[in-house]
Amino acid sequence: MAEEGTERRLAAIMSADVAGYSRLMGKDEAGTLSALKALRKDVFAPQVAAHKGRIVKLMGDGALVEFPSIVNAVDCAIAVQRALADRATDEAIRLRIGINLGDIIIEGSDIYGDGVNVAARIQEVAEPGGVALSATAHEHAAGKVEAAFEDTGEHELKNIDKPVRVYRWTDAAADPMPSSARAEGTLPLPDKPSIAVLPFTNMSGDPEQEYFSDGITEDIITELSRFPSLFVIARSSSFTFKGAAVNVSEVGRKLGVDYVVEGSVRKAGNRVRITAQLVEAATGNHIWADRYDRDLEDVFAVQDEVVATITANLPGRVDDARVAHSRQTPTDSLPAYDCILRGNKHLRNYRHYEVPDARAAFERAVELDPNSARARAGLAFTYIQDYFWSDRDARLPGLEHAERAVALDRDEPEALLVLGLALAKNERPDEAVRMLERAVAIVPASVDMATMLGIMMVHAGRHDEALEAFRASSRLGLFQLDWAHEFTGMAQFFQHRFGEAIDSFERIVDPPSWIHSYLAASYAMNGDDQSAAKQVEALVRSLSHEMGDQVDLAHEVDLLVKDIMVYKRPEDRQLMIDGYRKAGLPV
Repeated sequence: MAEEGTERRLAAIMSADVAGYSRLMGKDEAGTLSALKALRKDVFAPQVAAHKGRIVKLMGDGALVEFPSIVNAVDCAIAVQRALADRATDEAIRLRIGINLGDIIIEGSDIYGDGVNVAARIQEVAEPGGVALSATAHEHAAGKVEAAFEDTGEHELKNIDKPVRVYRWTDAAADPMPSSARAEGTLPLPDKPSIAVLPFTNMSGDPEQEYFSDGITEDIITELSRFPSLFVIARSSSFTFKGAAVNVSEVGRKLGVDYVVEGSVRKAGNRVRITAQLVEAATGNHIWADRYDRDLEDVFAVQDEVVATITANLPGRVDDARVAHSRQTPTDSLPAYDCILRGNKHLRNYRHYEVPDARAAFERAVELDPNSARARAGLAFTYIQDYFWSDRDARLPGLEHAERAVALDRDEPEALLVLGLALAKNERPDEAVRMLERAVAIVPASVDMATMLGIMMVHAGRHDEALEAFRASSRLGLFQLDWAHEFTGMAQFFQHRFGEAIDSFERIVDPPSWIHSYLAASYAMNGDDQSAAKQVEALVRSLSHEMGDQVDLAHEVDLLVKDIMVYKRPEDRQLMIDGYRKAGLPV
């Protein structure tokens, strides 16, 4: 039952954003903002109105729109994309649009709920210039709109419990991306061999084994990231293709890479079969392919061999010394490794109620192999996640476990990352930066490490350097992580660039409660008291949904202020407190 003052209903939801917005802003900030305003005024808003839609809100470069029917939503989306394709002056501005039909909750002028969340996540896997539909939306639109769609398979979407089948608009008569725009929109290739590792397919016949195939993929990405002579696309980007029927050339164009690795994993009893192939993206030629049928205990040797074979077959030079000992085996115990992969699966979901399951898995891994740095680092991260969820007593055990992890292996990047986080939360930001600088030196092609280095620099008050780190990580990540937007906004706020901070915070698709507090402070310091008040209301609403009971706002704001106190510069902490006060929060 909806809460008093709210309404539930079925609605067609459109979520749209600008593809490559950060890159465009980096090249020409004023021109990009001007083009975006013209797009909204001349194309987007008129088409929404013509198709009886309602723009719920504009968020930086994004938009959320509600329609009375799925046909209206799809027709509007296609009309917008065709109009943009015809506007020669707006070639640089291309939208990604996702559409879902689902249950929403209306509260005032805002909407939220699963229907909105799914639309936002589908938009993230849409092509630039394209339209993507959920299976529910496609079912209701099929035969009622003059457009063709192709089934791209099921996709694992962030914070969505079950895989979602996605359909992509393929109207050949009106290609949403003209050949000239397509050529210009293709990401430029880096100046060294570049590679994307797509999620290995779970062939075990058991969905519960998905964690194992994903873990194998992630480890191969991590090991390839150790080579400074390679450019490796991050997990956050390559995993957007999970469950989709993909064309390798299309993947290469979307991600801007020379080569693509595909594979599968079949685990049965004490045996494992891993297949892998290396494909040249531009031609589709298979450079190398192999199949490994081994005892499960040999899985580390197989991963090592896959990495060595890939690097040996790529053009250009790869450091011989790194090839010789690229893999730092996560553990000598296969059961411990299995526990590490299970723990990582729970941690990656970023749900508070999954932290106990993650901790149990890592504690078991530590029991099985007390010398595993990755097991100890994972255990430390469970305490850090508890800290994020307001357990302030968790930061000390998090630091202790992280320090033990690095003591076990000073070159394990995940241990260095977790120790950096723990140091920052224990008010030691300069040491945190040093940990992440070491991690980046070990895995220079890791978007997680590059982004986390930027976050640590924000904590240390080195905001210009932080923004540069985020720019560097955005090319590796392509589909930028929410926490990169969060701390980009923090750095901009501390630099008194409040409007830009608002744009960064608004780009977070599914914002946790504290983002509303940052937005309230940013709007207040930017002189927009009305928007600041709306964010305070959104903060209370978000907290009530997270906590499920009456919100003690003064207590929650006190926790937010304590979070700010871990930042190094007193003037940064005071600026955020001033913003909270100006927004009317009880500080």
